[in-house]
Amino acid sequence: MPGELINGNGEHVLLLAHGAGAPMDSPFMAMLAESLAKHDVKVVRFEFEYMQRRREDGKRRLPPKADKLLDEFRQKIEQYIDAEHLFIGGKSMGGRMASLVAASDSSIEGCVCFGYPFHPPGKPDRWRTDHFTDFSVPVMIQQGTRDPFGKQSEVLAHFDGKFPVALNWLEDGEHDFKPRKASGLDQHNLIEQAARSTADWMKSVAVG
Repeated sequence: MPGELINGNGEHVLLLAHGAGAPMDSPFMAMLAESLAKHDVKVVRFEFEYMQRRREDGKRRLPPKADKLLDEFRQKIEQYIDAEHLFIGGKSMGGRMASLVAASDSSIEGCVCFGYPFHPPGKPDRWRTDHFTDFSVPVMIQQGTRDPFGKQSEVLAHFDGKFPVALNWLEDGEHDFKPRKASGLDQHNLIEQAARSTADWMKSVAVG
């Protein structure tokens, strides 16, 4: 498996996967990991093989089929399975893969998705939520209210208020949690909100 980056030393461990087009050390992933570490979460960022190959030769690649990504995610879980409180999660595609694992693996304590890709942008008829009824562990989603992969209005209408997961809305955020200047907020504000909310949720799940 590719290398990893670790932030923090808390007893709650979060295996964090990257999105489809950005590596584990992207600015978003770095800010998120640092913010989570400040809230006593040990964050382990890792890369899928296709992204590691891009790092080595500079050639952009599309992600492989989900089955391969899921196999790699499960291999990483096995490396940390002895952690006292093991959670998994990811950004966008990485979060979706984590949620698919959470629908079949009860060895972890929970799953956190940052900017979940509910549907492709501009295609709100193609929802990626069929497995949401199969979760074997608690799941939380941190979502910007303007995220083109699932705006607040679209998600509320789709689930009709009957959410199978915990949802925390980040006001005016888009897919990378960037708000408009007029909101008076900035990306760091929203990432910090997401980190604090995630850490509190993880600790409550672990206690429960």
